[in-house]
Amino acid sequence: MQAILVLEDGTTFFGRSFGATGETIGEVVFNTCMTGYQEILTDPSYNGQIVTMTYPLIGNYGVNEVDNESYKPHAQGFIVKESCDAPSNWRASINIEDYLKKHNIVGIKDIDTRSLTQHIRKFGSMYGIISTECENIEILLKKLETHSAVKRELVKEVSTKQIYNIHGTGKKVAVMDFGIKQNILRSLNNRNCDLYVLPFDATVDEVLAINPDGILLSNGPGDPKDLPQVVENIKKLIGTKPMMGICLGHQLLGLSLGGNTYKLKFGHHGGNHPVKDYTTGRVYITSQNHNYALDKNFSNDITITHMNVNDNTVEGFKHNYLPIISVQYHPEAAPGPQDSAYIFDDFVKLMEVSTNA
Repeated sequence: MQAILVLEDGTTFFGRSFGATGETIGEVVFNTCMTGYQEILTDPSYNGQIVTMTYPLIGNYGVNEVDNESYKPHAQGFIVKESCDAPSNWRASINIEDYLKKHNIVGIKDIDTRSLTQHIRKFGSMYGIISTECENIEILLKKLETHSAVKRELVKEVSTKQIYNIHGTGKKVAVMDFGIKQNILRSLNNRNCDLYVLPFDATVDEVLAINPDGILLSNGPGDPKDLPQVVENIKKLIGTKPMMGICLGHQLLGLSLGGNTYKLKFGHHGGNHPVKDYTTGRVYITSQNHNYALDKNFSNDITITHMNVNDNTVEGFKHNYLPIISVQYHPEAAPGPQDSAYIFDDFVKLMEVSTNA
């Protein structure tokens, strides 16, 4: 079945239907990972976005039951050059197209993903619509215009609705869930942390009622400035317990400390982003997924600890006298390299020092 992708600037790509049939609308971004499409599809940070894979062949190792980063896929749509219908992997339980159909995700294949990526790099990420039902570009552009006028609560859609516990024998961590990836929880639990995961809009009293040793602000989708009440809550929590932010949590923590955020032209989405740690001089290859970044101009109370080697954007900071650390990239690194996982160890040490102080 033929499918069409129309971007909000009128750029059009014709291909074939991939996954579920119908229509889907979202912000079109590209991801440069060669592997990890299952983790990408199930990353809640992609809620509201249509993901283009720059690697040309997707699905060659299928989809399994254990590598999901969430309880379901959250990507709004999926774009690939070529899909593999006969995966070769003993762990695979379903192929990629049937997986998309199962979860009603509309996709498109057999388009020039290289040309699409170059277009986004030149003009920036923008909204698009994939349709298997209509080829009238004017009608599809009108649907895009109508959709963009509706503001979605992206974090609310993916956050837990109630508090739950992942038992551990070590430090107790209150996790504010803005769309957390499972491997962040695994990474902390593997360090024996006792995790209490709270909804994104949990009050200060609800967080402190757990009596945590530390507070983690998770990753998640969308613009941090769309969450002003969350920022106010974080402001009140600063100084009460050791804190760490990751991705969206990093941006929210930065806003709470007086910083500012801005939207990147086409974001950072992939598993090969070099980040320099100024405390050690070492460069790490990191996994990233974000469209917004912290401005470099910050409070004198803050030291920038990590910078992106490619575009010199802020990738991490620490507070000069409070037990606060934060990173923009994903230290749990799934998919991707594992050399930045030391951040979780640093957070545990921060809690231990604070407890013993």
